[in-house]
Amino acid sequence: MNSAMPPAVVDMLRCPVCGGRFEADGALRCAAGHSFDVARQGYVNLLTGAGSAAAARNADSAEMVRARVEFLGAGHYARVADAVVAACPPAAGAVVDAGAGTGYYLSAVLDARPGAVGLGLDLSKHALRYAARAHGRAGAAVCDVWRALPVGDGAADVVLNVFAPRNGAEFRRVLRAGGALVVVTPSDRHLAELRGPLGLLSVDEAKEERLRRSLAGHFGAAEHAAVVEYPVELSPAEAVALASMGPAARHVAPAALRERAAALREPVRATVSVRVAGFRRE
Repeated sequence: MNSAMPPAVVDMLRCPVCGGRFEADGALRCAAGHSFDVARQGYVNLLTGAGSAAAARNADSAEMVRARVEFLGAGHYARVADAVVAACPPAAGAVVDAGAGTGYYLSAVLDARPGAVGLGLDLSKHALRYAARAHGRAGAAVCDVWRALPVGDGAADVVLNVFAPRNGAEFRRVLRAGGALVVVTPSDRHLAELRGPLGLLSVDEAKEERLRRSLAGHFGAAEHAAVVEYPVELSPAEAVALASMGPAARHVAPAALRERAAALREPVRATVSVRVAGFRRE
């Protein structure tokens, strides 16, 4: 397995200790001597400092990630990925996915932008084992999106933020002038049919207001916004994977989840409903 990180991705990264540029020689090393090994799966762990261990404990588990790989691989969110691609500028050359998970959306953007390179950032090393291999022009790094991102100033043409925490100040910093931020959030109709039966968390009614607050002072009003909504039909196993890849996995036991899904009428019908919004860095 080739664990080398694309040179253009290494150029985007910065040392989380001193902010220096990296050179790659099997590990990532800055001029100050800080060194970070690249795992055999291709990702690098740049999570450092006080609170790192506590933050890592909140990351998606291996079981949650396997469920996500299974569910996304079945194509149920392909139309969401298409909308993310459509919201990205055609000339985007460097894409940062903040909260990349397995790299599903980043890979879709890179497929549609043959000259682009991508960097997936996430707190879960389990997810980044997939993200690092999701595309030949992508790399991946463990970090906490709530903290300073290990990315150079103005290094990105696009920042993706799909169902993930938002750090408006850092997103603005790593974007070049004129760069685009693409944010995907669930609407109040998203998977509404499954919330009760499977114990999915409800969507916060103030989610759009929280989005505005998180970006206030860093980005203006959305220049592009579209609601992507469509029905899906799932098998009970796919419904279990859907529930297991998100927060419900933390408070519903796997056996109970399978029992609940088995009680549903087949096919299991649900509505995918998300808002895809594009913001410009001035």
